[in-house]
Amino acid sequence: MLVDWNEFRATRTQLGAAFIRILGYFREDGIKSVAAIEEAMRARDARGLVMPAHTLKSEARQFGGERLGTLAEDIEMFARHCVEAQISPEEYLPRVVTLRPLFEETLAALEREANPLVQRGRSSFGRAVGY
Repeated sequence: MLVDWNEFRATRTQLGAAFIRILGYFREDGIKSVAAIEEAMRARDARGLVMPAHTLKSEARQFGGERLGTLAEDIEMFARHCVEAQISPEEYLPRVVTLRPLFEETLAALEREANPLVQRGRSSFGRAVGY
């Protein structure tokens, strides 16, 4: 499941009017986290993978981004193992390569669902109002 829509709706309800702003922060932070993870992988820097993967995991799950959160958690845990074992994280390169497209797919789904025009269009299009 790409997005847990129940979690998404719960977060939207909890955040209220701040929801769109916080989703914008997820976009900004996510772009930075993905770039930092890619850069750390290029440098074979396991330590550099940990925090951006942790951040991406937490923020994705806040909005119901389950697949993205799971992948980020997998990268984070493996990076922690690499730091402890003092080994290179390069065997996770194929997973890191899938991170950006998954982030973009998840973000697009969240933004489509969050768009107020989409919400209005769904609820009222084609129905007579007041009859």
